[in-house]
Amino acid sequence: MNRNEKILIVDDEKIVRDSLFHWFENEDYIVDTAEDGETALRKFDKQKYDLLLVDMKMPGISGLEVLKRIKEAEPETIIILITAFASVQTAITALKDGAYDYVTKPIDPDELTHLVRKALEQKALKKEIVTLRESYSEIIKPDNLIGESIQMKKIFELINTVAPTDTSVLIRGESGTGKELVAKAIHINSHRKYFPIVHVNCGALTEQLLECELFGHEKGAFTGNHSKRRGKFEMADGGTIFLDEISAVSLKMQIDLLRVIETGQFSRVGGNQIIKSDFRVIAAAIEPLENLVKQGRFREDLYYRLNVFNIVIPPLRERRNDISLLANYFLKRFAAAMNKPVMKISDEAMDFLEKYDWPGNVRELENAIERAVVVGKTDTIQVADLPFHVSSNSFESDDGDKSLSAVEKKYILKILNENNWNISRSAQILSIDRVTLYNKINKYGLRNLA
Repeated sequence: MNRNEKILIVDDEKIVRDSLFHWFENEDYIVDTAEDGETALRKFDKQKYDLLLVDMKMPGISGLEVLKRIKEAEPETIIILITAFASVQTAITALKDGAYDYVTKPIDPDELTHLVRKALEQKALKKEIVTLRESYSEIIKPDNLIGESIQMKKIFELINTVAPTDTSVLIRGESGTGKELVAKAIHINSHRKYFPIVHVNCGALTEQLLECELFGHEKGAFTGNHSKRRGKFEMADGGTIFLDEISAVSLKMQIDLLRVIETGQFSRVGGNQIIKSDFRVIAAAIEPLENLVKQGRFREDLYYRLNVFNIVIPPLRERRNDISLLANYFLKRFAAAMNKPVMKISDEAMDFLEKYDWPGNVRELENAIERAVVVGKTDTIQVADLPFHVSSNSFESDDGDKSLSAVEKKYILKILNENNWNISRSAQILSIDRVTLYNKINKYGLRNLA
């Protein structure tokens, strides 16, 4: 066994020093000796030792004095005292002053070795705990939450600020920017991390289904229901509930949401029992909720309850410095998953990726790299391997409108046409659910002209 722990043996008897030196050297420790307390303190000042074996009675500076001085300088140093005249009082004094333990002469080498090993193992464990705590002080991020741009560093700073609290958080950002990843980062950096984060896509469910999804239902609550079911708020007890696409919730459901968020209490659909749940709320929206409040489509009181702490995730086109970092991350991940020898992205392909506007944001980039890994024939991704051959302005509308809604409208229409208006396939490519896609088709008045 190779050890790198340093032991200093301090004893005025040469025979004791030498025998302990050889004993612990044979145990693969790094061993040094000192014949008195003054020499020990000088040596300790020049280099640090993990453990000291110190004779209690020595001429000049006593072992107890050595113990006090070293503990003042380095409290974590382990000191085991050696005495020929053990008494209850000296033992109490030594332990009060910080000694790990004491042994009496004549020394049993096996007993002392066991004591030293146990002490050093405990010290290593404490050091590991400190290291883990320090590492946890750094933000823990889900794999895909990647970025070194100024904008992403600000996002990480905001996550680090709000995570330790129970404050409600509203996350804003375009589709595909990573709102769910930010929610997960907040959760796993909070004191609730050992409990679940429960995701509810509010835009994918009708009002009745959403009510049952959030609050659960009792047996017989509606026709065809033969069993009781727990709701998401109940499942999130102790953890976090993530309400995605919160803007899609009806005004009636908004009242119910406000009540449960304020009280932490609710009843299952078809039941009267009051259920209590301790949860944190994180909500996400694509469009600004304040605009919906002005339009009378979102309750002002619920808006203020959710918008205690606000995080806005920038679109990928506004943090182009992160594109190469994300692209290479996705490349390594998909190449490993598909067992393909893809090693890099060509300069031309990377230049194309960095100039493209990414209306689908990080999710679209991820899908593009996955497709490129699938179709690529060499170990280098080329422009031809990418799922589009368009300029960075390809999603500008015909009248030059560069607004987000115009870009989204044209991009959705492009995907629908490419997939012969197969709603399921198009929704999968866009990484949204079918209900959301139908809502957007109606919103933009899209029509299948084929």
